[in-house]
Amino acid sequence: MDVTVTDLTKSFRRQRVLDGVNLDFGGGMLGLLGPNGAGKTTLMRLLTSVLRADSGTISIGRHDLGTRAGRAAVKRMLGYLPQHLELYPDLTAREFLDYMGLLKGVDSRRERRRQADELLERMELTLVARRRLGALSGGMRRRVGIAQALMGDPRLIVVDEPTAGLDPEERMRFRVLLAGLGEQRTVVLSTHILDDVAQTCPEVAVLAAGQVVYRGTTSGLTRAGEGRTFRLRTAGPQPVDTGLSVVSAVATGDGVDYRIVAEEPPAGAEKVAPTLEDGYTALMRDARAGFAGSAADLDAQV
Repeated sequence: MDVTVTDLTKSFRRQRVLDGVNLDFGGGMLGLLGPNGAGKTTLMRLLTSVLRADSGTISIGRHDLGTRAGRAAVKRMLGYLPQHLELYPDLTAREFLDYMGLLKGVDSRRERRRQADELLERMELTLVARRRLGALSGGMRRRVGIAQALMGDPRLIVVDEPTAGLDPEERMRFRVLLAGLGEQRTVVLSTHILDDVAQTCPEVAVLAAGQVVYRGTTSGLTRAGEGRTFRLRTAGPQPVDTGLSVVSAVATGDGVDYRIVAEEPPAGAEKVAPTLEDGYTALMRDARAGFAGSAADLDAQV
């Protein structure tokens, strides 16, 4: 399923949230990254027709979301898991999936039941299928959320922060599940958790201040930190140089290991290979400095 976004803008109360976004992607998984306020959730709501753009176009397959017919067609092939899915606490998991199937145009009761039972088994929820949603754990409710997104066998799936608030075991379960979904569909994963993208998404787009500042492979984004990532071990205070970014700090028996992104190494630091987190930090430094264009071209150059 090919998705093309062209010159997309959206404002709220005269504040520009998306500013001329251009983005295209096809099958598989695309990670959508960016700081708070970058416009990720707004873009996802536009992709799912929850919001309308002020200007620009979105084409999904051969359908234009600027038209009523296009929006109706896309909704029939769309699965959406928002960050905060409002479940009906008094419905059972099976009843909720049946209801969502009906909303998605699956008119046959037998077919809705077949899909619901198949998805409950796939999400390892069969044993709680008759339990009310209000009595399920947070992880189980998120799995029900993924299940409802898959009702109707959608070709495009959009998920917003699916692992937020989950324990490590549930997070790993979701990563495996999402990676499997991307094999035959187009999946857009918006998240603040870089490790989720590193584990599941071969392609990534990064938003900052309402603009796309990187579009390419996940490994290409990692390489944005090459030559700029350092490790500093010290028993003293944290480095306070304003010209560097501290990515992480790990306490050891004899001090603290700081992972740092900077243009020049601090005194006593050693250069190390970058991770995705380091590359993302380097990209954000470039974006803030007004050099996002050169960083966005990195993937094509390497």
